[in-house]
Formats: sequence, C-alpha cells, structure tokens
Amino acid sequence: MKLAAGVLAGSGAGLFTLSKAFKAKGSQDTGPHSLDYTKAESTWNYAVLNPEITAGLAYTYYNEGSCMYATIKSFVSQLAEQHGEPFASFPYQMFRYGHGGIGGYGSVCGSLNGAAAIIGLFVTDKDVQDKMITDLFQWYEKAALPAYKPLQPNLDFTPVSSVSNSVLCHASNTNWCKQSGFQINSGERKERCRRLTGDVVQKLTVSLNEIHSGTYMTNMHGNEAAGTCISCHGNDGKLKNTSVKMSCNSCHSESAGHKVFADIHYKLMKE
Repeated sequence: MKLAAGVLAGSGAGLFTLSKAFKAKGSQDTGPHSLDYTKAESTWNYAVLNPEITAGLAYTYYNEGSCMYATIKSFVSQLAEQHGEPFASFPYQMFRYGHGGIGGYGSVCGSLNGAAAIIGLFVTDKDVQDKMITDLFQWYEKAALPAYKPLQPNLDFTPVSSVSNSVLCHASNTNWCKQSGFQINSGERKERCRRLTGDVVQKLTVSLNEIHSGTYMTNMHGNEAAGTCISCHGNDGKLKNTSVKMSCNSCHSESAGHKVFADIHYKLMKE
C-alpha cells in the first residue's frame, strides 16, 4: 500500500509538472494605457455630464421602462435639454426591450446593453468602441454591486452587494438572490437592479467624459481566466473554437481531467 501510494503521488507530481511545462502561453495583456481617439463630426455630439446626476436620472427612469431604457434616457434626456434636436426626438420606447436580459430572456444585462448603445452613439471608432465596452463589461463582472445610494430611495431597503462574475442578467440576478436570500420577483431584487443601473450609468458617464477629454485609460479590468482559456480555444490557439472576452467560469467549470491532461493534449495536437 505504501509503495502504491508512493507511485500515485509521484505520478501525480510528475503529471502536474509535465502539464505546467506544456501549458499554452496565455494571451498578452499590455496593461493599462491611454486610448487615442479623434472625435468625428456628428450631429450626435456628447457634452460632459455629471455622473451623480446621470445616475440619479437612471434610477428615476427605471420605473418607466426598466434598466436598458433608463440607461439610454439618463444620457439623451440631458442632451436634449442642452441641444434640442436630434436628441429631442429620440425614440426611447424602443429600448424597453432590454429588460430582464432582452425581453426577459436572461441574456446580457439591460444596463450594459444600453451602455454599449450609448458608447456606439457618441464614439464613432469601432476599435475604440470595442475597448470601452470591454472595459465596462469586465468591470461589471468583478465589481461588488450595487454600490449606488440614491438620495430618495424608491424602496427603504439597502441591497447587499454581490459579484456577478458574469454580464448575463440571469447569472447576475441569481448570484445576488443566493447571497441576499430574496426571491427573483421580490421588490428588493428590483431595487437591487434599479440601483445597479445607477452604478453602470455612473461608470459610463466617467468613461465618456474621459474619452472626450483625452484622458481615458483602457485595459483597466483584465480577465486572466478568460485569457488562459483563449490561449488554447481562441483564434491564436490550436483549437480555434471560440471567441470570447467574458468570464468563462461563470458557465463552464474546469474538470480535474482538464486541469491535469489538457495542456499535455494541447502539446500533442497538430496545428
């Protein structure tokens, strides 16, 4: 028995060492750096907004059409007051679809969906759009939310903060429900999402203010776990079977077999 145990222990250590020796190189992260952006001429011109005021408006507008609607209206309504058209004729109602992860489907959080749309409205460069959306989404995955505290709460209740580890509505809500003990259809959960919308809007306002003043820094919220997966499964790896920036482990767990043998298998694969 002692001999068998020794063999197993030695084999395990050997496999672990071998696995690490063959481990695929992770994607390179350049770290935080300034993001150059040249503003293009447009009739949809952004003006610097106050993050606290914008978050407060989003919190208020949530009752009219939920998270995505509130995110959009909190920005556009202020610019409509400042500039009139084209903002004054903006069709807010079309963004009610974003509630509950797109029509209640549980997909991407409506506040993030709306935030990405606002970035696309005011930032014309696609590459810059992608970087700003990635930064915002990766912040959302790892931040303890909600943190926003309204001056006049809709409900006399302070939600516990939780880390979603996901940009998906159903995962974000479920994690919060597990931590708080409240059910998904409760007023407390709705207050949580109302305040979370304020958090996202506040963060987005700061980002837009910075990109238009030339002070924006990108790559502020990396995802090492996703980078490790992509080193094998992404376009630069051998498998080339997925494209993703979001947290992988919110939906996929890594089996013991994958941890021990995946890197060896990867080393032996043909290009």
